[in-house]
Amino acid sequence: MSRNDDIVLEITPQVLLKAYSCGIFPMAETADDPGLFWVEPEIRGIIPLEEFHLPRSLRKVMKRNPYTVKVDTAFSETIAACAAATTSREKTWINARIQRLYTDLHKIGHAHSVECWQNDKLVGGLYGVRLGRAFFGESMFSRSDNASKIALVHLVHRLKAGGFSLLDTQFTTDHLRKFGAIEIAKDEYSAMLTEALQEEADFFNQDGGGTSDSILQSFSQMS
Repeated sequence: MSRNDDIVLEITPQVLLKAYSCGIFPMAETADDPGLFWVEPEIRGIIPLEEFHLPRSLRKVMKRNPYTVKVDTAFSETIAACAAATTSREKTWINARIQRLYTDLHKIGHAHSVECWQNDKLVGGLYGVRLGRAFFGESMFSRSDNASKIALVHLVHRLKAGGFSLLDTQFTTDHLRKFGAIEIAKDEYSAMLTEALQEEADFFNQDGGGTSDSILQSFSQMS
């Protein structure tokens, strides 16, 4: 990846959106580090929406409807949970500055959270950035079994219903590969991003919500 040192230019929501439109995004070294740097991976992770893989084991879990899934009801809490250290993840790259920036982006309608709730408690979810027909997944967390995975399934269903063409995961992990994540070269990613930015998608399309049963039905042709 390419990296520049702490950003001199003041970052506003508009600057952040411009960065995403160019294929770059900010990160911090750790949650305690106040600095930021730009990242532009040479190899990019994406999940092709039409090739999303829903594991059978997760399908069985979703049939039990273990969580209530909501959108944008607790964005600040979701990004704070993504930033928090856990026993399995001692450090994260989401510092206070990033939390403020993306909360501001959420306020103008370009950052969203998908949340899993259980007994009125936030137990998992994810957040990301929307621009054109592209969605840039930033981070996810889980405090209960499969919560972040179920949030991802709901996100993909929503993106497909709303006419999105690109789900950018930035990097790939073994976890994301289970859902169909692949790596592509920067030039290929740039072409996909350029095309995705030509038109708008609808994150709140009425067909994007639904129960676990209806969402599972929409993936019925997938293994």
